[in-house]
Amino acid sequence: MTSRIDSRFHALRESRRAALITFVMAGDPDLATSLAIIKALPAAGADLIEIGMPFTDPMADGPAIQAAALRALGSGQTLRKTLAIVSEFRQTNTETPIVLMGYYNPIYVYGVKAFLEDANAAGVDGLIVVDLPPEEDDELCLPALQEGLNFIRLSTPTTDDRRLPAVLTNTSGFVYYVSIAGVTGSSAPNAHSVADAVTRIKRHSCLPVAVGFGVKDPESAAVIAGSADGVVVGSAIVEALHRSLHDGRAGPDTVGAVVRLVDEIATSVHNVVKSLSSP
Repeated sequence: MTSRIDSRFHALRESRRAALITFVMAGDPDLATSLAIIKALPAAGADLIEIGMPFTDPMADGPAIQAAALRALGSGQTLRKTLAIVSEFRQTNTETPIVLMGYYNPIYVYGVKAFLEDANAAGVDGLIVVDLPPEEDDELCLPALQEGLNFIRLSTPTTDDRRLPAVLTNTSGFVYYVSIAGVTGSSAPNAHSVADAVTRIKRHSCLPVAVGFGVKDPESAAVIAGSADGVVVGSAIVEALHRSLHDGRAGPDTVGAVVRLVDEIATSVHNVVKSLSSP
């Protein structure tokens, strides 16, 4: 069965352009504002949306996303409320792929079977769970695939050719290439290294390759779009949201601040026309 993620990447490939994948934290700074932002992202140019599942110990995330998770948790955000956001989004948008990104602990506490059933019913298309290696596929990955959800795996600069086949086994939807060694938002990716990495991954897989961690602005996003199938922007969006807050609460321009940045980055990414020989 073709998923929304598969269909979106196929359409983008036909259009010879990369996807813009935007990350926002569910419930940051509050549930209503978070929902309003997510609903506004497709019109601003987001091709896929990653929604963070707030967690108290986000080990792969930098300060900006850690702070976003704490704001969300402080506002009362839960995993059940995150699924409710997706369900509400689906009332008006049935086409944009939604990927939940986060850590296994909240899913484990929720109950794997119940979570997967509820995620599917809400309209979630895929999962990125950064602290479950391939050796733990029985825990969540395989049940997710059986439920019809894509399970998206991370590949990093230290994932060599011996390790890569294990990483790619059971991966579906797309491969998320972490362009830097470190946490989110910590440094800028090297365009040449990213292009080489995308080519190497594609020798092992036919899946699209999206690149994230360190993409901060329209210029860096456009560079990555030249070699990757997708560009993931997270920390920059979360920081734009943070700057709009007043005493930690949503201001009158919070949604607008995020939308303007996404629109600028989307324009930059979508203006990059990929050659037919691009990876």
